[in-house]
Amino acid sequence: MEGLATSAFLSLSVLYLMISYVRSELSVEDCLALGYNRATLFCSSCDLLEKFELNSLKTDCLQCCKAEDPGPVQAFVKSDRPGKFPNLQVKYLGGQMPQIRLIDADGNEETLSITKWDTDTIVEFLQTHLEAPEPERDDNTSDNEI
Repeated sequence: MEGLATSAFLSLSVLYLMISYVRSELSVEDCLALGYNRATLFCSSCDLLEKFELNSLKTDCLQCCKAEDPGPVQAFVKSDRPGKFPNLQVKYLGGQMPQIRLIDADGNEETLSITKWDTDTIVEFLQTHLEAPEPERDDNTSDNEI
């Protein structure tokens, strides 16, 4: 009976060590060696690994990721404010920092990081830089009508 109790104790100890290991975080250097950048890797990106049948990478990914900060950019996106800008498209790209990509009529692009912008700054920027959509015309009106 004593041998059985010792085996059970050792099994529980090993299980505890395994759980502790899974919950621990890897160092910045260890994460870089595995191909993960702790500064930019969000834990929500690790959840996407299952979608691509890459479950074997998830444990290390979760040890190298950081929780997403629901900061001003996310607050802006989840509010009704984006709907007030018909020329605005919002796309979520996992693992990337928030940015605005401006594309002019000629197809020229400019990308700006908005990581540290607050909601009011985003709104002001969009009001300044997005062209207002052309008003819809009623087919019953003429160009000369006042």
